[in-house]
Amino acid sequence: MLVFKKIYKNIDFAKYILLAVIFLISLTTIADEKPKIELPELGDRVSGAVSEYQEQLIGNQFLTQVYAQAPLVTDPLTFEYTELLIYKLSETSNVKNRDFKVLIIDDNSLNAFAAPGGIIGVNRGLFLYAETEGQFASVMTHELAHLSQRHFARNVLRSKDTSLASALVMISSIAVALISNNPNAIAAGPALLQQQSLRYSRLFEKEADRVGFQNLINAGYKPSSMGEMFEIMNDMRRLSGELPPEFLLTHPITSSRVSDAFSAADQYPDLENQKSDSLDYSLIRARLMVQAEQIPQNSIRYFEAENIKNMNNDMALYGLSLAQKKIGAFDKSLNNINKLISKYPKNLILNTTKAEILFESNNISAALNLTDTFLDISPRNYPLSLLKANILSSNNRHIESEEIIRDLLLKKNDDPNLWLLLSEIQRDGKNIVGFYQSKAEYFILLGQYEEAISQLEFALKLTKNNFQANERILTKIIDTQKKLNKSRGL
Repeated sequence: MLVFKKIYKNIDFAKYILLAVIFLISLTTIADEKPKIELPELGDRVSGAVSEYQEQLIGNQFLTQVYAQAPLVTDPLTFEYTELLIYKLSETSNVKNRDFKVLIIDDNSLNAFAAPGGIIGVNRGLFLYAETEGQFASVMTHELAHLSQRHFARNVLRSKDTSLASALVMISSIAVALISNNPNAIAAGPALLQQQSLRYSRLFEKEADRVGFQNLINAGYKPSSMGEMFEIMNDMRRLSGELPPEFLLTHPITSSRVSDAFSAADQYPDLENQKSDSLDYSLIRARLMVQAEQIPQNSIRYFEAENIKNMNNDMALYGLSLAQKKIGAFDKSLNNINKLISKYPKNLILNTTKAEILFESNNISAALNLTDTFLDISPRNYPLSLLKANILSSNNRHIESEEIIRDLLLKKNDDPNLWLLLSEIQRDGKNIVGFYQSKAEYFILLGQYEEAISQLEFALKLTKNNFQANERILTKIIDTQKKLNKSRGL
């Protein structure tokens, strides 16, 4: 598939520098002996460097910058799958605070990261490279281990400057490097980067390997999944011609690392019959492959060929259906998705996709009926709820649509995309005051406080005869002004 020919071009210097600082996915050598989790004491010394509350503040700062500048995959089905998998893996991890923030970066390079405050990010490219759910899960368990072992705080503890301000500067510079692909952007945090992170991140990566490997097994995945992922990463290293000098790579992928990972897995031979893949992962992977390919006909040719090779290839048939939908061949798309639903009648991804096809082909009534049917089975399901809101809004049922989004915001109040969607629904429904207020919430999450205040002032002018609404907006303006002053160092 054409998209894979371009993937290796997306591996850049800044991304690898980022690996050194916030513990991205490359994994270090697994010990020869059977994994034994010997965890360090994470007591007052670590909290004295960066408390859990401070980590949360740092994470919020990181999120604000990523939301404002990074291209994100906002596909609800992809987000739902990724979030649910992370939470499922966390149940067998050592993570105490399971309030995660999941980011999916719209980038085809192989990358993932864990940042303070329970933030876990993955590039779309990780799905493209990881061929099975087990391989993908091995990266996620590694990232969860970084969080459970509080590696960011311990890295700060190792540095000479343990101030919160310095940590904020460092995480901000990391965010900029991630977003801009500019290696010079990380110069703001030189002490930790240049003096400490290279030395100590190797120790932390090794610890994350041990802890993550055990988590992978506890979660019921095939132990060799981690070695398989190493093998893929090693192939990527050899095929890419854009790697920085090896001394900048704190966690180089070598053949010995691949063999060490498989050696560790060999010590659990009785577990090799555990799961390695799932239908849902293969569907999401196909979904992202179609999204990543700019020329839909390339996707059609690829999945048609895969389907010919194996008529029982569910992933290929799903990818073909999505590619056909992308070019407006709705009858063919619907026919193929129905073939899959006949095999898996209760699968939410397949049925949500069918509802998407019906909606995009302007079969509004059928799309709404199907969405309602599965919302009865899975109330408040995120992708289904968003789809229903869009269907209702397109049918001028804006109040009902707005109610659905507000219900979702009760759990996802910090999701800028939900606030943006709500503002659009309110605009279409002529709820102009609500439109300005929701747009303000969107800009606040992006750290664009001046623009947020402007939106609130527009709303204020329209509510001058409504005392209660006036007071709420004035209070919001004052709170937002405080955030603006703080961001300016005032």
